[in-house]
Amino acid sequence: MSTTASSAPLNSPRRVLAASLIGTTIEFFDFYIYATAAVLVFPKLFFPESSSNAALLQSLATFAVAFIARPVGSAVFGHYGDRIGRKATLVAALLTMGLSTVAIGLLPTYHDIGMLAPLLLALCRFGQGLGLGGEWGGAVLLATENAPPGKRAWYGMFPQLGAPLGFLLSAGTFLLLGRVLDDASFLAWGWRVPFIASALLVIVGLWVRLNIRETPDFQKALERGERVRLPMREVLVTHGFAVVVGTLAAFATFVLFYLMTVFTLGHGTSALHYAREDFLLLQMVGILFFAAGIPLAALYGDRHGTVKAMLWATLGIFLFGLLFQPLFQAGHPLQVLLFLSLGLFLMGLTYGPCGTMLASLYPVQVRYTGASLSFNLAGILGAAPAPYAATWLAGRFGIAAVGGYLCATAVVTGLALLAIGRRQQRLAREQG
Repeated sequence: MSTTASSAPLNSPRRVLAASLIGTTIEFFDFYIYATAAVLVFPKLFFPESSSNAALLQSLATFAVAFIARPVGSAVFGHYGDRIGRKATLVAALLTMGLSTVAIGLLPTYHDIGMLAPLLLALCRFGQGLGLGGEWGGAVLLATENAPPGKRAWYGMFPQLGAPLGFLLSAGTFLLLGRVLDDASFLAWGWRVPFIASALLVIVGLWVRLNIRETPDFQKALERGERVRLPMREVLVTHGFAVVVGTLAAFATFVLFYLMTVFTLGHGTSALHYAREDFLLLQMVGILFFAAGIPLAALYGDRHGTVKAMLWATLGIFLFGLLFQPLFQAGHPLQVLLFLSLGLFLMGLTYGPCGTMLASLYPVQVRYTGASLSFNLAGILGAAPAPYAATWLAGRFGIAAVGGYLCATAVVTGLALLAIGRRQQRLAREQG
């Protein structure tokens, strides 16, 4: 079913795109400051009794907790998003994420309260995942359900731009703190600054979102009485194919991104001995290529289809997996910059049309729940184990094994996209 509005949009395009972009930027900023801290800070402050490698793995395990929470968030927020509306649900999701992030910045460490500290950290991380599980789907629908004909992928890429912008803000904040604080001050209190400061961003995001109206697609569904009583049950019973192929279609997207951000930061600073600030700067340059790939893929998606756009990107991801060992080496910062830029550009090409593609798999009355569920299940399957598995593979078999891991995920995603494309062609023939 089309995500295009069937009547003139009630919201101005500028307001819609700003609301969808700023919300996901804040959400991903909150998410990435945790990812960065999970590599640089939390092993020392919350898991000090373990060896350095074991502490890093334990910290990455708390990082994965959010991906378990995200399908729960998609079920809870998706239910209300499909029953009550997109606007109110988006505000609640943003608050959930923001309050959880600020709480992390106020947590006592292992030195203060012992084992209770990592347990509270995991609980707050669960709250982050819960909020993001409801945020992403609503932001994509806010954009695509207000899109004019022929511009669904273009509108749908604006919330996707929140990912690179959020990462740039996160990495830039940690880079700045690393330059103005010594290691002792950074570990003592400096790491808390971005978590607590995110409260200011949340206030801005709430102000923007409270000044938008409901999407035309959802408003018409209300007028036609098309709401379902239990959207999650409807999705699982009636749209099982969409859930499975949608999840697998976003699988490689998640694996690639968290390999290029969380894993490379940990491996680059520990095993390859790059300075923390230097590597963060390299990642920030690479993220610019991520941001550049998103609109390019969206333009292609509007002309040739979002499935085809993601297929080409997935082929590129497979080939990139073969380059992991030759490019990701110690003592060659320019080579590592090329590695990061190429990988993150491919990430932009697959991520840009992903939201619009997933939204197109579901009818309007269950679209919030369905698209969110596929996206967040892909997070569990792809992103949650990726930093942990890659760290283990690199330590046991070398960096080439990490590239092989990425190649395998690209094959799975490519097959899912082909299945979606064939189904779309069959439905088009039946309707034609």
